[in-house]
Amino acid sequence: MLWRIVRDGLAPHRGALSLLVVLQLVSTIASLYLPNLNAAIIDEGVAKGDTGYIGRTGAVMLAISFLQILASVYAVYLAARTAMSFGRDLRARVFSRVGEFSAREVAQFGAPTLISRSTNDVQQVQMVVFMTLAMMVGAPIMMVGGVIMALRTDVGLSWLVAVAIPVLAITVGLLLRQMLPRFRVMQDSIDSVNRILREQITGIRVVRAFVRERFEQSRFAEANASLTGASLGVGRLMAIVFPVVMLVLNLSTIAVLWFGSHRVESGEMQVGALTAFLSYLMQILMSVMMATMMSMMIPRASVSAERIGAVLDTETSVVIARGGGRRDLATPASVVFDQVDFHYPKAEAAVLQAISFEALPGQTTAIIGSTGAGKTTLINLVPRLFDATGGTVRVGGVDVREAEPDVLWGRLGLIPQRPYLFSGTIASNLRYGKPDATDDELWRALHIAQAEDFVREMDGGLDASISQGGTNVSGGQRQRLAIARAIVRQPDIYLFDDAFSALDVATDARLRAALAPVTRQATVIVVAQRVSTIIDADQIIVLDDGRIVGRGRHTELLRRCPTYQEIVVSQRAAEDQLEVTR
Repeated sequence: MLWRIVRDGLAPHRGALSLLVVLQLVSTIASLYLPNLNAAIIDEGVAKGDTGYIGRTGAVMLAISFLQILASVYAVYLAARTAMSFGRDLRARVFSRVGEFSAREVAQFGAPTLISRSTNDVQQVQMVVFMTLAMMVGAPIMMVGGVIMALRTDVGLSWLVAVAIPVLAITVGLLLRQMLPRFRVMQDSIDSVNRILREQITGIRVVRAFVRERFEQSRFAEANASLTGASLGVGRLMAIVFPVVMLVLNLSTIAVLWFGSHRVESGEMQVGALTAFLSYLMQILMSVMMATMMSMMIPRASVSAERIGAVLDTETSVVIARGGGRRDLATPASVVFDQVDFHYPKAEAAVLQAISFEALPGQTTAIIGSTGAGKTTLINLVPRLFDATGGTVRVGGVDVREAEPDVLWGRLGLIPQRPYLFSGTIASNLRYGKPDATDDELWRALHIAQAEDFVREMDGGLDASISQGGTNVSGGQRQRLAIARAIVRQPDIYLFDDAFSALDVATDARLRAALAPVTRQATVIVVAQRVSTIIDADQIIVLDDGRIVGRGRHTELLRRCPTYQEIVVSQRAAEDQLEVTR
């Protein structure tokens, strides 16, 4: 998986990679040639007292060193630029794929792990790419070239190379074998920490309301301790690797000096050749050491690549039709449910069963029912947040699964059950569905949504700051801003998913009255809990346990739908009880 992701990610950078290889080759050849020149200065210049030879050879060494520095610096720059571009493109691919997911796939992975896969995991793979390009291109060349040059310098000491490299490789390989499962545990622990931290931050009000700070602290401490333990396990193994490498390196140096001094004493080898051989052995072992550093990073990057690959390989359950889909949706657009069923994955029972109704332009269709009846699931099938598992949903006469997604979504104005505002300003949030909307259009939408007064009182008006999620405004204000955002877009179809729940009865009534002229030509589908919100709807759909048990206007349903009667009676009783309490 790691190889596949790296191969695909580096494919657009072939030109930079070719130049990088050339630069690494130049730098490596220069490094391999310098010990030869140093040996020549010792054996030919110093031994014979030829200062002219020493000066000329030294000048050549300086020139080669300067060339090596230039090649190395530019190679590292290219490696860094290519690796950063690779990371940028990989993050963009993950973000793009997650953007294609339906709510089903997002729930399958979970938001915390998708965040960590897009950040921490991508960073791990990116770092391996950088290290590979910066060091590992030259390391094999240095290793092979060093062996060749060492053999040319003195064959009698070459057995030391044959012993040192396998000992180092086998020892490091055994340690790395223990690292891979620990890296997998560590990445899973990072997911757990992210999940708990996200839950505590977003649910801080609930935590404090139930005085569960100590419990949440202990839960986080447990996840944090698990991550720390996994990291320490990896750290212990990494702490062993470098001493092993240095031990082999130092023993090899001692062995070369010991056996080489005997060869120099017997006249089989010159002093310059001994220093050159020692340099080549160091270059070989340093290459092995660089490979060791890389091999320590590769297991963790492999785990990260598997997690990234799982996201990239997951196909969305909301499949776009071949050729991009149909664009010929009728205007104004109706919404038709035809024998629609829906099952959540691995669920025993269907959430929706045999749902059939038609919502027409110029009419308001309301959906009401008890908690868990399937109201939100039903409305989510229209914009394809989920796809029906049976039957068809048609918008403008076209099955939503065959429609061009952008065309479909361009017809819809969705106000979700939990309205979400993005960090920015009120204006930037209202223009989310219509970037070219004028200020007059924004104020008009705010007036209709009963939000004009509180926006004018905010510091900056339309330019007032909105924090992430809209946490600096109340729930009712957040709902009204979400409604205004949909009005600015002026869609053919309005989908209100319990969008009036945080409003008081008077504001609810004023808002619905102001909405009526705006939505006169549009198809309006309203999911509501309060009967007062939908009492004037042209058609009320009553859901119970995923089935339609009533259909008609308010007065009709009061006569012939027991479920609707129960809802009305229970709400009136609650209102009467509230009046008595007051």
